[in-house]
Amino acid sequence: MTVLDPRQKAEGILLLFRDRKETSVLPPELYPADLDEAYRIRALFQELEEKSGRGRIAGYKIALTTPVMQKLLGITEPCYGAIFESEVHHGKAVLHARDYCRLGVETEIALVLGADLAHGGARAFLADAVESAAAAIELIEDLRYDYGRLDAPAIVAGNAWNRGVVIGKPVLSWRELDLAKVEGKLLIDGKEVGAGFGEAVMGHPLNALSWLADKLAQEGRPLRQGMVVMTGSIVAIRYPAAGARVEVAISGLGTAELTFD
Repeated sequence: MTVLDPRQKAEGILLLFRDRKETSVLPPELYPADLDEAYRIRALFQELEEKSGRGRIAGYKIALTTPVMQKLLGITEPCYGAIFESEVHHGKAVLHARDYCRLGVETEIALVLGADLAHGGARAFLADAVESAAAAIELIEDLRYDYGRLDAPAIVAGNAWNRGVVIGKPVLSWRELDLAKVEGKLLIDGKEVGAGFGEAVMGHPLNALSWLADKLAQEGRPLRQGMVVMTGSIVAIRYPAAGARVEVAISGLGTAELTFD
C-alpha cells in the first residue's frame, strides 16, 4: 500500500468531497494512523479549502458530544471541524440536492462570540464572552459513509463532515434562558421528526463551548470575537429528500429553515 503523508491524505479526502463520491469507508491509503494524525489532516484540509474559495473560518462545529457516541467510536471527548464563511446562511436557506452526495441535518444551538475566548472555564465566564444564541441547522455531508465502520479519526480527517450552517435570528437575551432546559424540535415538511433538550450536549451547551475553547487554545488557534460555535446536535441526524422543507425550532431561541430542492 502506498504510504501518504498528512497533506497527501488531506488532498485525497478533499477530492472525495469535491467529487461527491459515495464512500462507505475511507480508502486504506487515506486513513489516518491515529487521532493525532487525523487532526493534522483536518488542519491541512481546512487550509486547502480556505484557498479554494470556501472562505475564511467563520467558526467551528462540535461533534460526538454524547458519551454513547464517544464510546461507540473509541474516544473520551468530542471532536470538532471548521465552518467556512461562504457556507453560513442566515434565517432561511435554499440548497440543491445535486450539490451533495447525501445531506444530513442536525438540530443545534448556535453561539456567537462577542469577545475572544482564549480558554474554557466556568459557565459565568463563558457567558460573558457569548453575544447571542440562536436556533440553527447544521448541514452534514457524510458521502453515505457506513456508520457501522466509522471511527473518530475518519470523521475528524474530513473536517467532521461540516457543509455549512443555517442560523436563525440572534437572541441577545439568551442569558434569561437555561440552555440546558430549552427544547429543540426538528420538523420536515411540517411534521415533527425528533425532539431533545439542550442538556443532551455535554449537560449544557456552555460545557461544549468550554471544551472547544480549551482544545483550540492548545492547538494555537483560539476562538475569536464574531465566530459562531455550533454546540452539538440535540436530535438525531436526519436526511431530507429533495423537495423537503426543514425547520428547527428551539424554545426561546426561534427557528431556522431550509428548503432542499
